Amino acid sequence: MSATTSNPAPAQGEFARFAARFAEDRVAVFGLVLLFVIVAMALLAPFISPQNPYDLGKVDIMDSRQPPGAKAGDGFDMLLGSDGMGRDLFSSILYGLRISLTVGVLSGVIAATLGLVLGLIAAYAGGRIETLIMRVVDLQLSLPSVLVALILVALLGKGIDKIILALVVVQWAYYARTVRGSALVERRKEYVEAARSLGLSHARTVFRHILPNCLAPVIVIATVQTAHAISLEATLSFLGVGLPQTEPSLGVLIANGFQYMLSGKYWISFFPGLALLLTIVAINLVGDRLRDVLNPRLEK
Repeated sequence: MSATTSNPAPAQGEFARFAARFAEDRVAVFGLVLLFVIVAMALLAPFISPQNPYDLGKVDIMDSRQPPGAKAGDGFDMLLGSDGMGRDLFSSILYGLRISLTVGVLSGVIAATLGLVLGLIAAYAGGRIETLIMRVVDLQLSLPSVLVALILVALLGKGIDKIILALVVVQWAYYARTVRGSALVERRKEYVEAARSLGLSHARTVFRHILPNCLAPVIVIATVQTAHAISLEATLSFLGVGLPQTEPSLGVLIANGFQYMLSGKYWISFFPGLALLLTIVAINLVGDRLRDVLNPRLEK
């Protein structure tokens, strides 16, 4: 008697079709490759950066504001120059990318989880619970995200944990509204009625049957909101209310060089700004293609 085993072929075939459709857009493929390179460089920063820019024993103030290609006191070439404190700018950008990506991804994961749960509860429970949750969502979305984040960070103080919390508060409502809309459609379908008639618990019905059918728009929103969180964190750090100098992000690096712009030391802000721009563009290119692939009706 032969044992029954699961066949992974259908899942592999579905993934192959998904990858093939994604690869039809060369711009999106370029964005995915660029994003992969950026993430890899951020993860490997301690190994590929010529200097630990936040080790005071390796930073020399005499190397401050050196132009791109200049020699550092330790003998290595400062490919992108140095900032006002003598730190190698290329190394600073790699370490700054780690902070910016960490803030964007962590805040996105927490906000997506919170929004998923509340959106599903609102759609499935209905009644006063749905009204209460959606009124809070409407209030949240009616306020400018920058203003809300600015107020929260000013109240909570500086630090990675503080700014992640502020970004979660700013982002969760987008997920909740999207998931609630998708779940309302799924709740009226026959398979949900069948699950109820079989006596399945509410939690199992929601998270085992409704949730998987609501994930496609969440994936698209997650890419957009991750890019938005990175740019918003950079904005707050540039304004001086985000991350401290001891936890440098790309926004902190841009702010550090802003005071030298008029004196011709453009590279101190320009290269961190370029790294921030490329990161956001890469994430948005991938997100746009995911939207088209997951919802073919939007694709021209």
